[in-house]
Amino acid sequence: MRDRFQAEKRFVDGAQFIGGRLTHGTSGRTQDVVDPATGETVFSYHLASAADVDAAVAAAVAAFPAWSSATPGERSDALHRFAAVLAGRADDLAHAESLQCGKPLKLSTGFDVPGTVDNAAFFAGAARHLQGAAAGEYSADHTSYVRREAIGVVGSIAPWNYPLQMAAWKVLPAVAAGNTIVLKPAETTPLTSLLFAQAARDAGIPDGVVNVVCGTGPEAGEHLVAHPDVAMTSFTGSTAVGRRVAELAAATVTRLHLELGGKAPFLVFDDADLEAAARGAVAGSLINTGQDCTAATRAYVQRPLYDAFVARVAALMESVRVGDPFAEDTDIGPLISHAHRDRVAGFVDRARARARVVTGGAAPAGDLAGGAYYLPTLIADAPQDSEAVQAEIFGPVLVAVPFDTDDEGIALANDTPYGLAASAWSRDVYRTGRATRALRAGCVWINDHIPIISEMPHGGYRHSGYGKDMSAYSFEEYTQVKHVMYDNTATAAKDWHRTVFGDRT
Repeated sequence: MRDRFQAEKRFVDGAQFIGGRLTHGTSGRTQDVVDPATGETVFSYHLASAADVDAAVAAAVAAFPAWSSATPGERSDALHRFAAVLAGRADDLAHAESLQCGKPLKLSTGFDVPGTVDNAAFFAGAARHLQGAAAGEYSADHTSYVRREAIGVVGSIAPWNYPLQMAAWKVLPAVAAGNTIVLKPAETTPLTSLLFAQAARDAGIPDGVVNVVCGTGPEAGEHLVAHPDVAMTSFTGSTAVGRRVAELAAATVTRLHLELGGKAPFLVFDDADLEAAARGAVAGSLINTGQDCTAATRAYVQRPLYDAFVARVAALMESVRVGDPFAEDTDIGPLISHAHRDRVAGFVDRARARARVVTGGAAPAGDLAGGAYYLPTLIADAPQDSEAVQAEIFGPVLVAVPFDTDDEGIALANDTPYGLAASAWSRDVYRTGRATRALRAGCVWINDHIPIISEMPHGGYRHSGYGKDMSAYSFEEYTQVKHVMYDNTATAAKDWHRTVFGDRT
């Protein structure tokens, strides 16, 4: 029998976490959480209303003075305890994540959960190093220094593809810097965000510092962004929705951090290790069933290697085992929903008119037919202006395109509106060095694709958004810089007063 997280029992008191306790949403509407591997409803809950968002923001406002005035050491100690609680609940977190998302348990246990624990441990340490500039005399008569201060209440909206890790990426830097937070996860994948918030409470983080509202974007999400007591919004999701969030934030002049869509190029030069590149392309395009903004989606391969690359990638894709997320031999699971599976299939079907589908391109039959599964798919020879090359498919689909010169390859790689991530493959350090400078992306990997670490920033260029998650750089999003200036003269009449008083003393 498949392992199953018992959400009905764990969240019997509701799926809103406000002021340190679970409560039911008051919208009058319910939401089903569906196992995408079977189509079975595994949990139903009452959605949040605007009034629930107000209550969560009020709890965060009330908690802010004490939390923001806590010493860095006190916040650090709380986050260290938080990391320990998360580590102790790793099995629970992994099973809940795989149940609601359909991702293989080996991905949840080997990537999502340990990455989240490591993030918590990193920000526990980083909380002690949140510093401004040292004092100095930049004017002959004054001493200046810079303070970094918490902004206030942060409203964060997270996506469905990595619910647990996105909760961590949103919550941890915000609270480490002294802010309080209201997180709205995707309403279809709330389970691990709620577990995350409960772990924060059980670690001793004060009630109201971390709140979770589970509601729809148009009702709960938009109300959170536009709320007058929310000082900052952090959003991860599609570029289209990001534009709407930016419109709402602009109306209240709210600080904004956006991590949006991606269409990562995978640039293979003719001296690359073919086997390494092919394996990297398959793993980089299929992680989380391709539902990853940084996934390898466009493989540009220099012509001498192109045919061999396409053949080897196709063979490797055909060896990938699609199946039940809780089976030990499963490599990739279903997509998040049947509707999303059909969306991905539509991209592939339309691509056939201008390109060739080398492998995949269909939903599996047999025992998997009831789930939202789609086979690993390789499309070759698609024109650069085609939908398959330019649009974010967000599924297990890789498009391969040949190029001739290095200049052409880099130009093609940069030729989309996105700029979140990219990779380049070559044995030549000068070629790869040029690629790191020329590729317009917030993260560039060399001879690898996908790994992330807590110490390094994550964020994009252009239509992929602005601002950084993870690393100490994320504190730039979650702190306010204040210049403090002391007069050193102890005189009533300052030299610059001449601009007002003239020669009068």
